[in-house]
Amino acid sequence: MSSKWKQLKHKLEVPIDEDAYYKNDVWCNRDLIPMPPERRTFGVLGYIGYWSCSGSNISAWTVGSTLLAFGLSPPAAIGSVIVGGILTGLLAVFCGWMGERHYIGFTVSSRFSWGMRGSYFPVVLRVFVACMWFGLQALFGGQAMRVLWGAIIPGFAHMKNYFSAGSHLLTKDFIGLVIWMALFIPMLLIKPEHMQIPLGVSFVFFVGTCVGLLAWSVSNAGGAGAMFNEPGTAPNQGWAFMFGIMAILGSWGAGTLGQSDWTRYANRRFAPTLSQLLAAPFTIAVTATIGIIVTSASRDLMGGEIIWNPIMLLAGIQEKYDSDSKVRAGVFFASIGLVTSQLAISIVLNSVSTGMDMAGLCPKYINIVRGSYIMAAIGIATQPWQLLSTATRFLEVLSGFGVFMAPATGIMLADYHIVRRYKLKLNDLYTSDPQGIYWYFHGINWRAPVSFLMGVWPLLPGLVKTVTSDSGGDTALDGWTKLYHLTFIAGLLISGSIFWVLNYFFPPLGLGEEAPFVDDVVHGVPSPKLESERNGSDQANVGTEDDGEKVLAKETVNV
Repeated sequence: MSSKWKQLKHKLEVPIDEDAYYKNDVWCNRDLIPMPPERRTFGVLGYIGYWSCSGSNISAWTVGSTLLAFGLSPPAAIGSVIVGGILTGLLAVFCGWMGERHYIGFTVSSRFSWGMRGSYFPVVLRVFVACMWFGLQALFGGQAMRVLWGAIIPGFAHMKNYFSAGSHLLTKDFIGLVIWMALFIPMLLIKPEHMQIPLGVSFVFFVGTCVGLLAWSVSNAGGAGAMFNEPGTAPNQGWAFMFGIMAILGSWGAGTLGQSDWTRYANRRFAPTLSQLLAAPFTIAVTATIGIIVTSASRDLMGGEIIWNPIMLLAGIQEKYDSDSKVRAGVFFASIGLVTSQLAISIVLNSVSTGMDMAGLCPKYINIVRGSYIMAAIGIATQPWQLLSTATRFLEVLSGFGVFMAPATGIMLADYHIVRRYKLKLNDLYTSDPQGIYWYFHGINWRAPVSFLMGVWPLLPGLVKTVTSDSGGDTALDGWTKLYHLTFIAGLLISGSIFWVLNYFFPPLGLGEEAPFVDDVVHGVPSPKLESERNGSDQANVGTEDDGEKVLAKETVNV
């Protein structure tokens, strides 16, 4: 029985490359090692495609609703979106730098800031948030699919609901979700380094949807609509403008934290930079602006009803024109853009990063693909339709996770850019050896949790007031609420500054040391040693046979 159990465990292990120079253990597998040259396939156009999908989607479309509801005028909302997009691009550059330079993702990079064991905390935190967000994105994808099929079969759009009212889920939405998931699951098998074409196709379809809705609404309303010219209602437009900028950073900030998950696929230095600095703010600003204009114009066309969600707008348009065949054709093609956009964004911002995080929790048995399947199962198991329908505050709570993501971002940026000055000992990021410089105290760098808590606690009172009704009239929390509205920049600066100060007065061991990951040099250029080993002239660092498996003889190199 013991022998059979060992055989089963061996079969469940994730695949390992032939002639691999790494081994699957508690810290390492194929998806966690510094990206080898043959898997670095993303160039400038590939990253423009990445940010085109990240910046042009339903979330960017509807971001204007938050800003206008807060009291900004439409022109001011557009201005804040542009500024917020530019800051998002800059943040993405700094967060993705370690991916470009050392070819490691967020999962591994957390180890040098938090310690080998301490890194589990930020990884688990990001996994939890990503699974929740995937459930919501999948629900939106299912609704878009329902609208698409409703355009093909008008009767489906009016399908009788066979679910109970307490389920908070329509039968047609459930069918749409099943069809959308049937498309999504096979896409998880596409390796991240081969995602350029699917991202490009998704972007083209979504642009068609945006242009089509913009042309329809403006031409029929005779302009941008009356709402577009209404003044802002916020008593302090300057403060409202700042809140708008923070809303953009909050929406995309968590994604930028994991930028290195994708920049590690760069085929040359600075390949992601152009897309981060230009494509990120451009796509976010243009999509949000179109969303504001279409929403304003469509209010005049839909009987005064404000419809922020483009999925619901398409369904409303079909109803308005009594399922006319030409209108259904337009709704069908526009729905394709929304369906593909949800597929792309779920892969780009959810499955790849979450799969890598889960691989970091159990590298021997989980890789990106398996982790993505686990994420999909958990995301659907959360029943996002229940969360959306029965707990309207839940979305505010989920958005409030920026309170935790911002300090984590500040710690990572301060450590890599200021404390360590881009110098990493890569081989120590994959070992349980207590002599490793990232082992700290029993695997935990105490500076990180202290800095994290100091960045989180000032934001909690504002979060509590925002997500609970108990404190609705408590003006004593107004100052805390204003600080909470600056969550991302406040949390980032507070935790980052404290982390830098702690490292200044209590410097950790190994600052300034560099080393490669086994036989690859620090910055990804093959060394003469590696070439000689491949030619068989040097036997150091070559795998040896142990119980029929190749096990790497680790070599530590100090540069």
